[in-house]
Amino acid sequence: MRTPHRSRVARTLLVGLLAGAVSGALVGAVAGQSTAAEAGPRGERQPVITRDVVFTLTNTNDTDVPCLADGSTYSVAGRLVGPRDEVLGRAGSTRINVLVHDAGTGGWFWNLESSPRHDYAGRLAAQGETSLVLDRLGFDASPLADGRSTCLGAQATMLHQVVQNVTAGIYRFVDRPGASVPHASQVVLHGHGVGAAVAQLEAATFDDVEGLVVMGFNDTGASQAAVREAARQTSTCLGDDYASYGATPADFASLLFASASRSVQRQALAQRNDTPCGDVTSLLGTLGALGLGTGSIEPPVLVLQGGRDARMDGDAQAQARRFRSSEAVTARTFARAGSALPLERQAPQVRRTVLSWLDTTFVER
Repeated sequence: MRTPHRSRVARTLLVGLLAGAVSGALVGAVAGQSTAAEAGPRGERQPVITRDVVFTLTNTNDTDVPCLADGSTYSVAGRLVGPRDEVLGRAGSTRINVLVHDAGTGGWFWNLESSPRHDYAGRLAAQGETSLVLDRLGFDASPLADGRSTCLGAQATMLHQVVQNVTAGIYRFVDRPGASVPHASQVVLHGHGVGAAVAQLEAATFDDVEGLVVMGFNDTGASQAAVREAARQTSTCLGDDYASYGATPADFASLLFASASRSVQRQALAQRNDTPCGDVTSLLGTLGALGLGTGSIEPPVLVLQGGRDARMDGDAQAQARRFRSSEAVTARTFARAGSALPLERQAPQVRRTVLSWLDTTFVER
């Protein structure tokens, strides 16, 4: 693990660890479990399970993004999806892939169990990978009463606390609060859309992850459609604390999808989330911070983009060139896909690309 390069990181880590130590007093969502398995090139069929977990995090901003958060402590929910022994903490330290969702979606984006072909976390688990699927603060199982009380700088700081806590094992199972949880020997962040911006900001600010997967995001190449949607959300936030992503369901679908089946689009629309206005109004400041920060990111990076992404101008190579300090940058554009790569018809190719990158980039798990 790299040593964080800012003095304020030590303060954030201390706060995160102390908060995590008292997390047993907090209540989370009801635990879930699945038993799906899938054979693949990595080895024999493996039992896959899901367990709900909860983190105690401090909603504070320790990044260069000029935005305010309320400084309060919140329960942030997630679920571990992976091989049984790894999820239950019986396999020693392991790599944990932390999956960070976009505006307007939620953790369900990475774990669409109702459509196994598009269950990114589940399919990675069947190949031996363990993932932590997060519901960011203000989404689904991580509610926030006032959407103006957080911002993207705080989301990145809380993601940093998650990284530190999964490494130290300071979080808990919802259904078994005293049970041992897995400790991460490596953390790889996977982000989509605004979630990729949060992941990039975390990696640039705190320098404490081993790898970064960026999907459907370019910090300098937003399309006119993306700019119009950001302006519409910002206007909504002048009088409210949450804003829909896409003025209508059809707008939401057109921004995210190009090849997804109607069934997948219906499932996504049924789980569409409003976005906290603090996230909306801090997006421009986040892009400004990444203008310098992206070039300082050192770990290996995988950049994936859809060739028909309505929110992006340019291809994956354009974003890849932004990571000037990275040990190694790999980029791929899926010509017929839109933004929501794990849910598009190209989802199997996307997962194969990610698994291949993980195998060739990291010597051991």
